[in-house]
Amino acid sequence: MTISRRGLLGTGAALGLLTACGSNTGRDDGGSGGGPELSQWYHQYGEQGTEQAVKKYAAAYDKAHVTVQWRPGNYDEQTAAALLTDSGPDVFEVNGPTLDQIQGKQIADLTGLFEGVKDDFNPAVLAPKTYDGRIWAIPQVIDMQMLYYRKSLLADAGVEPPRTLDELVDAAKKLTSKKTKGLFLGNDGGAGVLGGTPLYAAGLELVTEDGKVGFDDPAAARALGKIHQLYADKSLLLGAPSDWSDPSAFVQGLTAMQWSGLWALPTVQKALGDDFGVLPFPKDGAEGEPSVPVGAYGAAVSTRGKHQQAAKDYLKWLWIDRTEYQEDFALSYGFHIPARISLAKKAGKLRKGAAADAVRFTTDHGYAQPLRWTPASQTAYQDALSRIIKDGASPDGELKKVVRKVSAELDRVKKK
Repeated sequence: MTISRRGLLGTGAALGLLTACGSNTGRDDGGSGGGPELSQWYHQYGEQGTEQAVKKYAAAYDKAHVTVQWRPGNYDEQTAAALLTDSGPDVFEVNGPTLDQIQGKQIADLTGLFEGVKDDFNPAVLAPKTYDGRIWAIPQVIDMQMLYYRKSLLADAGVEPPRTLDELVDAAKKLTSKKTKGLFLGNDGGAGVLGGTPLYAAGLELVTEDGKVGFDDPAAARALGKIHQLYADKSLLLGAPSDWSDPSAFVQGLTAMQWSGLWALPTVQKALGDDFGVLPFPKDGAEGEPSVPVGAYGAAVSTRGKHQQAAKDYLKWLWIDRTEYQEDFALSYGFHIPARISLAKKAGKLRKGAAADAVRFTTDHGYAQPLRWTPASQTAYQDALSRIIKDGASPDGELKKVVRKVSAELDRVKKK
């Protein structure tokens, strides 16, 4: 199975369920440089040219012999198993990292590599790679999600681009006709992709800085109730040929608005020209603010490797010093935002139009799923969200059960 970097944001708005990794395909040129032997793992990207690019980067390094492995299959499971042995990678791409990896001392502390450049990394994607004041992975690239809208369809219906969740509900209803639905949030009505985005739009969060449930508040039920209203109004496109990550429904006119990712922008632009705009997820309530889910793969060092310092030196060279490679990785194979603020600002492909808007949304409104948000918490929340949206279950009642589950999970991880 091959996926692109969008897979990071594909479940629950940045849960970080990487579904990719496996075979051992070594470097074509036999490796780079002299010095110690280092193995480097990547999950299998679906974007053409990415494998060749990362092998090119490794070949340019002259202080170690770096062998790149491109690993299809279930990368998360493979990595988790390999980190418990002496046969795993020295450096590797991580979808997280996870608390288990950090608390189990399976990955090395990389804080020292960030001296003088920490403030240049987007804080939203650096936060979930930071634990106990230390940084455990270097963000490689940012993916983000946003709302696409068709300018001509909104103008014909006399609808302004929605800036609040109430306006989104109203706009979707007005834009719905026999041929076109007002909004596409995925074929499940949004339960899979929205995740915590409506909560952040209401001024809340999944987990607070001090490790407590961040949505035990009436505003959470209010916001999620409005997502159900979209479903109840029959304003949502359901059963589209492709799901939310693909802009086909939007460019074909099946929907006037669609929630998707930055990766879809080149396709939308090619099909529609200037007849579209982009927005963050609209705010809800007086305390709310626009919300933009972001995610970033990270580069980490295994503590089981024989050459930890050499591995750290290599990652610093690749993901901190070689900014031209970082920009190339983000924008030459797919469409993504560099994790470095300075690179995002100067990149030619991101300096105008909707791409520039996306960078601004990410900087001003971006949030990443917190490190303490466990898979069990995610499952409980997403199941409840599905019942709220599609079955009309009580948001208040469902959220009370989720709060109990998440609170127990947060207590559990604190005890480790």
